[in-house]
Amino acid sequence: MTTPDITGAGAGAAAPAPAPVGETALLDLDEVGGRVERTMLPGGLRVLTETMPGVLSATLGIWVGVGSRDETADVAGSSHFLEHLLFKGTSSRSALEIATAMDAVGGEMNAFTAKEHTCYYANVLASDLPLAVTLLADLVTEATNTAADLESERTVVLEEIAMRDDEPSDAVHDLFSETLFGDTSLGRSVLGTVESIEGLTRDDVDGWYRSRYAVPSIVVTAAGRVDHQQVLDLVTAAFGDRLSGSASPVGLRTGDVELSRPARPFGLIARRTEQTHLLMGAPAMGRLDERRYAAAVVDAAVGGGMSSRLFQEIREKRGLVYSVGSALSHYAGAGSFSVYAGCSKKRVPEVLRLIRAELARVAAEGLTAEEVARARGQLRGALVLGLEDTGSRMSRLGKSELSYGEYVPVRDVLGRIDAVDEDQARSVAAELFGQPTCLAVVGPYRESDLDRL
Repeated sequence: MTTPDITGAGAGAAAPAPAPVGETALLDLDEVGGRVERTMLPGGLRVLTETMPGVLSATLGIWVGVGSRDETADVAGSSHFLEHLLFKGTSSRSALEIATAMDAVGGEMNAFTAKEHTCYYANVLASDLPLAVTLLADLVTEATNTAADLESERTVVLEEIAMRDDEPSDAVHDLFSETLFGDTSLGRSVLGTVESIEGLTRDDVDGWYRSRYAVPSIVVTAAGRVDHQQVLDLVTAAFGDRLSGSASPVGLRTGDVELSRPARPFGLIARRTEQTHLLMGAPAMGRLDERRYAAAVVDAAVGGGMSSRLFQEIREKRGLVYSVGSALSHYAGAGSFSVYAGCSKKRVPEVLRLIRAELARVAAEGLTAEEVARARGQLRGALVLGLEDTGSRMSRLGKSELSYGEYVPVRDVLGRIDAVDEDQARSVAAELFGQPTCLAVVGPYRESDLDRL
């Protein structure tokens, strides 16, 4: 199970008015001196920091509100391709100079692309934060994206797709998205396809960069031993003349996918594997739906740990699988609930029968008071323990701003989890588990076999 993203405001929650351009708003202050602050700079660039007393490091992130959801099928994978390409060099630094500068201070620099955003980040000693700001801002604003670099990185991305395809437990997740969401922006893989990557030109990728990496789409976040004013000064210097004009930040993403049932009932990647990898699931609520807190409680109780119903019934009592669990994913306007299991082909029918029976039981009867209490405790602990490092705090700031338009203090999120009761859990379970499901399968099957599963 992956801990659901339950950061931010719910439906109908009014976000506080942002501070005027150049003015800093204090979003949170805790009893040990931790501070969360936000400033919008000219041009629409947003900067958020979280001061964490007692740590010696800092993590900086530059977030761009663009991901695979913004692509059309013919340029699928452009956002992820561009994430790779930006590290190949800028107008003032080669790829080797970028890597050498970060290695010289013992820091780590990397990036990731998701369906709705891209993030470039660096983890360094606090004293090396100026270097991190300089390097990351250079990547995001001054990348050269040469044709030669594109060709060399094309091979790397194709190898990444091949690596995904060689790992059935990874391939089944992309297959599930395609099966559930169909040929939509959410159904396509972040990596793209072999065909779309082979077809990308330098103009495609560089044009994507020039049009999408605009200041109003960018959020800078930093967490650790940081001072908000220092970060503002560093960012202002690094972005230079781009911080001008009266542009406002890009608004919250709206949903472009309406899903009342899976796009198709089955998806199959036929492969001779020792294990069959299964993902069964259905549509769920979007990320601004207040019911996601109750859904997270249900998810934790059903498939979120060693005490969950699925783990106990399928692994502990019967020993049918090594791995089984559930997950929630939330996007703008849509989401998914899924159950993963990996087992030998001969056990697949029984495993699927047990999963379906357990979900139907929870849909009809709900959860016990003990299960709800235990799931709330699990979520509280996972949330707090997951925010112990500077990287997770930096990430939470970026997601809060880009995805929710509001920062919600951790204590308030914990309060929303604690407010989930048995009735709310029962209502959400009935909705999630009482609808048509789809099944993604990677294993030694034929299309004709799937109707019998």
